[in-house]
Amino acid sequence: MGAGKTTVGRSLAQRTGLSFVDSDQEIERRCSMTVSEVFAAEGEAGFRDREQQVIDELTRQDGVVLATGGGAVLREANRRALHERGTVVYLRAAPDELAHRMRNDRVRPLLRGVDPRTRLRELYRQRDPLYREVAHFVIETGRPSPAMLSQLVLAQLELAGVVVGRAVPQR
Repeated sequence: MGAGKTTVGRSLAQRTGLSFVDSDQEIERRCSMTVSEVFAAEGEAGFRDREQQVIDELTRQDGVVLATGGGAVLREANRRALHERGTVVYLRAAPDELAHRMRNDRVRPLLRGVDPRTRLRELYRQRDPLYREVAHFVIETGRPSPAMLSQLVLAQLELAGVVVGRAVPQR
């Protein structure tokens, strides 16, 4: 949450000529509701069921840069689908940095009614090991601009041979 998945993913897709999909935005499109409204109507479990279905479908497609919601890694089925069907880049950001980035955010359902910094630290402790389990690459986000971060991710993927000459190799 707040690490830059959507911004970097969109930039990466543009630079490689691939399609970009944000799983949260796809859920919103399918439900005609915001993520917050889905949480309110169905609870977190209902949202996670929808998220799992969307991730399963999207990870079966070729030529897609997928940005997932921050809690996607909570379900083993999602971790398995992401790790086995794609190349996962974990944009790691420290909880205090995330709190700074999201200090004016009033949209995120998991941050409502709580101290954001404390909640982000709890989420980090819970999720960081799961992110590391699923990731093929871990990129420390720090403070670079989104464009610079996107370039860093692309360079890492090129060095690993995942992306060749700005085009994705055939499977």
